[in-house]
Amino acid sequence: MLLALVLAAQIVPAGQAFVCTPTAVWDGDGPIWCAEGPHVRLSGIAAREMDGSCRPGHPCPDADPVAARDHLVRLVGEPQGKNRTGHIVVRGPAMRCVSRGGAGGNRTAAFCSSSWSGDLSCAMLRSGNAARWDKYWSAHRCD
Repeated sequence: MLLALVLAAQIVPAGQAFVCTPTAVWDGDGPIWCAEGPHVRLSGIAAREMDGSCRPGHPCPDADPVAARDHLVRLVGEPQGKNRTGHIVVRGPAMRCVSRGGAGGNRTAAFCSSSWSGDLSCAMLRSGNAARWDKYWSAHRCD
């Protein structure tokens, strides 16, 4: 079953709009697993890894990784527990996303908006749980 989920994840081509109904969240910048298949890494931001580290060359926010993950979970839906991989299972409304292309592995980098919380990258920045990553921010704007 897990292998089928991993194989189902597809990279959405850059510039393409798509819908993501969130089913699971790993950390403060994703991936967010979508019922439709993609695994979304939020574009333009960086959050700490779940072990508290920051990857070389990435911005490194001060925020606790568990607090960042839990904040993103609340932005996209309601927590439903953990799955076997350690992702937080969520139930929330479909989000509208625009792909920025591949984000390594089977992940799609995207800017996404939820009817619950608006632009997720902007909401994570405002909360202090993520740092802006200028290299991937481009002309994106927070309202």
